[in-house]
Amino acid sequence: MDTKSSALKEGFLIKRGHVVHNWKARWFVLTPDKLLYFKYEGGKKDSSQRGKILLKDCVITCPFLEHENRPLVLKLHSKPGVDHFLEACSREERDAWAADIRAAVDRLRAAEGGEAKPSSAETRLQNVELSKVLDSMYDVHSGIKTGSHVEQGSTYSNCFSGSAAVDWLVSVQFALTRVEAVTLGSALVEMGLLQPVGLRSVEALRSAGLSQQLQDDSTALYSFADSLKKRGSVKAETSLSAMELSGKVVKRGYLLKQGHRRKNWKVRLFVLRSEPAFLHYFDPSREDCSPAGGFPLRGCLVSSLEDNGVPSGVKGDVQGNLFKIITQSDVRYFIQAPTQQEKMDWIDAIRQQT
Repeated sequence: MDTKSSALKEGFLIKRGHVVHNWKARWFVLTPDKLLYFKYEGGKKDSSQRGKILLKDCVITCPFLEHENRPLVLKLHSKPGVDHFLEACSREERDAWAADIRAAVDRLRAAEGGEAKPSSAETRLQNVELSKVLDSMYDVHSGIKTGSHVEQGSTYSNCFSGSAAVDWLVSVQFALTRVEAVTLGSALVEMGLLQPVGLRSVEALRSAGLSQQLQDDSTALYSFADSLKKRGSVKAETSLSAMELSGKVVKRGYLLKQGHRRKNWKVRLFVLRSEPAFLHYFDPSREDCSPAGGFPLRGCLVSSLEDNGVPSGVKGDVQGNLFKIITQSDVRYFIQAPTQQEKMDWIDAIRQQT
């Protein structure tokens, strides 16, 4: 079968190794019956595949929240009994990959005369006891993890984001979909069992309808009610690093970045923020959640580089889809996008913040 013509979806995911449990960027291609993955060398996809995951009778778990520093992981349990852990660049991308893989699995099952599992059960929420949800959410061992989060220049401790709450409610099957989880979480907020922390969640409480008082947003923060004191109170402190990471996330995704010293190409997770406008990049192979680098976008110049030939300053065997960012302090960043469309989308998004 021609892999290129049969591809249903492709893109970067971060995969955990089977023997050595490190995380590495791989290029994944979803076909009707398998998920193939390739290594990137020098900014180009290696022509030989590194592995494949057969989709027949595969079981998808999404979200998979057992990796504490990696909330964007989904798990595939393949028929031979092997678990595969894959990390996406955002919740939207993670859920899209899970939905497309699940659809392929369902088509394989239907082709063999099996029955696909029902996709939703709207009456579930009517039978959920909020007190049980809160007790489970607050459980020290299996409940939602609280920690420090940044919002508009302040770091709040002992809280969690709205999107993390939605992830948790889906993962423990109190809700089947993210929409159901938002409705259920909003009921907890309305009853005063959860409380908003910071400006974004407080504003949502004032302006949103009853079914959307909890925001499926990584920058909308919440804590348990004041009556639950075991995990401590919410405190806020401000720092310069917190300020630059406090802006609203405008765009995020995996791109290839050329190193400043060795000039080699590495996959990095780029996060574009506004108010204040910053572009940060993270090493997805590391467990550390702090940026590997970043810079303010004020006064930056971003431009597309032509694909015919290798532009000045670019090293290695590149695939194209290049663009360049020159910071106000005259530091040059050379970046490759996986596709021409993604390159133009990133250039447009960055220009809007400069």
